[in-house]
Amino acid sequence: MIAAGFGFRRGAGTVSLRAALALAQQGQPPVTLLAAPLDKLAALVDIAAELDLPLVGITPEALMATSTRSRSLASLSARQTGSVSEASALAAAGSGSVLIAGRCISADRLATCAIAKGVTA
Repeated sequence: MIAAGFGFRRGAGTVSLRAALALAQQGQPPVTLLAAPLDKLAALVDIAAELDLPLVGITPEALMATSTRSRSLASLSARQTGSVSEASALAAAGSGSVLIAGRCISADRLATCAIAKGVTA
């Protein structure tokens, strides 16, 4: 499982989200699901439909419990995690998952995306 996790500011549109995903995906295996905080999942519906990928909503508790490589003051303040995109990707990919693409920021700075790989049996 390869999970793309997103973090984004209010007002981020599909252009920002696609740009962050494109940056994170460079050189990575194909993504198999998209993830974001539960309360922001609706913003990914169009992209998920376009890519024919499932969406996974991440709870606030899972975001806070996931250790991240990046440390954004905005993420810490809003969600009590160093990176919403990294925490979302790791939580969606499951226990023992590893970050294969750290937080990538769209050019307009409205969206971030990170990619995690789940452990396969």
